[in-house]
Amino acid sequence: MQTPKFSFSFFLPKYWLNWLGLSFLYLISWLPYKTQLGLGRLVGKILYAKFKRRTHIARRNLALCFPDMPEDEREALVKENFKATGIALFESGMGWWWPTWRIKKLGHVTGIENIIAAKEAGQGVLLIAHHMVCLEICNRLLGLHHPNIGFYRPHNNALMEYIQYKGRTRDNRYQIGKKDVRGLYKALENNESVIYLPDQDYGRRKSVFVPFFAEKQTCTTTATTMIANDANCKVVISTIYRNKDNSGYTIDFSPALEDYPSGDDTHDAARINKIIEAGIQQAPEQYMWLHRRFKTRPKGDKTDLYAQG
Repeated sequence: MQTPKFSFSFFLPKYWLNWLGLSFLYLISWLPYKTQLGLGRLVGKILYAKFKRRTHIARRNLALCFPDMPEDEREALVKENFKATGIALFESGMGWWWPTWRIKKLGHVTGIENIIAAKEAGQGVLLIAHHMVCLEICNRLLGLHHPNIGFYRPHNNALMEYIQYKGRTRDNRYQIGKKDVRGLYKALENNESVIYLPDQDYGRRKSVFVPFFAEKQTCTTTATTMIANDANCKVVISTIYRNKDNSGYTIDFSPALEDYPSGDDTHDAARINKIIEAGIQQAPEQYMWLHRRFKTRPKGDKTDLYAQG
């Protein structure tokens, strides 16, 4: 995949609203950290009130995952999730544009030695992450301690793709588009560490249905196992979240998984889901519950879990 380049076409009228939003975000990014957190919570409250469809999706996801949780507690979690999502907007600006001296004090990173150990043994590392809303800023913080490669979905908007790519690679290596599987394997074979997120619904192809929290039939990719097996790489799990005392972000890396892959794709997928669950539980309000995690059902099951009455 080619690195996105700046184009004078970005000055065309169709990008003017993008420039306006980016300029606003850039200016806001220079405000004090805690001020931006407060603004983010305010934006989140507005999103909760205005984006009814996404609010419904978050409620359904939490009801499916935590059916025994009292409804009022779940609703409080939905509200906190929207506040965290609002904060994530400003965290993106911080991650993309803050100078090193300003951002490095927010990162509390442990377990880097587990990545280094695998590389010193001559193996690439598949860094498993999950969609916490603070992912953008944590990507930058991680890069300050250990530059990595991201495996990602390119933005549909050319200007936003340019800005996003440039921001994400500021202290990291480079990004590999999700269709460039050959590039992914090449990086791992070259003993690189690649960030990979397997926790969304990618459809039935190369997937199995295993538990995720209380929902027993969750469409889960088997690509994690396939990549680890084919590239003969180590798999290291990351846990990230914004600290509740607003002191910054915790980023931790586990020792490389033992007996993975096991030879049983279903077992491996269920194991990864369990590990991701544990990571989410560190700060459940910060997970991306706005995604339709359970939209794909087993063959023959036509249930729409997100239908609104």
